[in-house]
Amino acid sequence: MRTMCRVFAVSSSGYYAWAKRGPSARALEDARLTARIRMYHVRSKGRYGAPNIHADLRDEGIHVGKKRVARLMKAEGLQGACFQKWITTTTRDADMQPSADLVQRQFAADAPNKLWVADITYIPTWAGFLFLADLRTELVLSALNMALGQRRAKGVVHHSDHGTQYTSIAFGLRCQEAKVRPSMGTVGDAYDNAMCESFFATLERELLARRRFATKAEARMAIFEFIEGWYNPIRRHKRLGRISPIEFERRHSMHGEHALTHRPARSVAIEAPRAQPVDNHL
Repeated sequence: MRTMCRVFAVSSSGYYAWAKRGPSARALEDARLTARIRMYHVRSKGRYGAPNIHADLRDEGIHVGKKRVARLMKAEGLQGACFQKWITTTTRDADMQPSADLVQRQFAADAPNKLWVADITYIPTWAGFLFLADLRTELVLSALNMALGQRRAKGVVHHSDHGTQYTSIAFGLRCQEAKVRPSMGTVGDAYDNAMCESFFATLERELLARRRFATKAEARMAIFEFIEGWYNPIRRHKRLGRISPIEFERRHSMHGEHALTHRPARSVAIEAPRAQPVDNHL
C-alpha cells in the first residue's frame, strides 16, 4: 500500500483517513434519489425517461434538477422507451371525393371535444395480424360511435387521412347524422395527421416494441390496459405541461383554463374487450 501511495503521490495517512470515511451527504442523497427514480421507472414499466421522472419527483415534493435525474438514471442504466418506425395502413380510393382539410395542421384547441384525430392500424401477433382482415368501414364506424357515445360531442371536427374507410359513403352519412364535421389532410403528408401519428409512435415505442402477443385476445387486453390504465390516467404529456390527459381535462372543467395546447381526442381504430369499451380521452 505504501508503494502505491508513493506512486500516486498520496500520503499513507491521507489514504487511510479516506478509507475510513463514510459516504458523503451528497452520495447518501443520491442513493435516496436513485431509489425513488427506480420506483417511478418501474411504475412506468420502463417507459419514462428523465423529464417525466423529474416531474414525478417534483409532484412528490422532491426538488432536484433534471440533469441530476438524468445523471443518476444513466449511472443505474435506466432509460425511457426509444422511438421506432411506425407502419401505416392507408389505402386511398381514387374514385371517392375526400373532405376538405379543416385543420391545416393547427392541432391546438381551446377546449376538449373541438377536434378529434383518427387513424387505423394493425397489431402483429403470433396468431396473425390483428385487424388485417378488419380494415373496412365497419371498424372506423365502430370507433366513431364509441367516441360519440362517450364524449357526447356536437359539431366536433373529425380529422383523418384519405383512407378508403374515411372516404366511404357510410362513414360520411354517419358524420352527417351525428353533426360531425369530417376533415382530411393531403395525400402522402404525415404532418397533416401528425397528432395521430404521434399516438401510434407512442403505442409502438412504449408497448408494441417491448412485447410480443401470442393471441389476438392478449393483444386486445394489453392495448386496453395501455390506453385506459396508463395513457389516459397516468402518462405525462409534454404538451399538457407534464400531466395526464384525464388530469388536464379535470383541471379544465374546474377552472375553465384556456388550453391553447390542448391535444385533441383520438378516435383510434383499436378494439378493446367488448365488456369494457375504450374511453377516447385524447
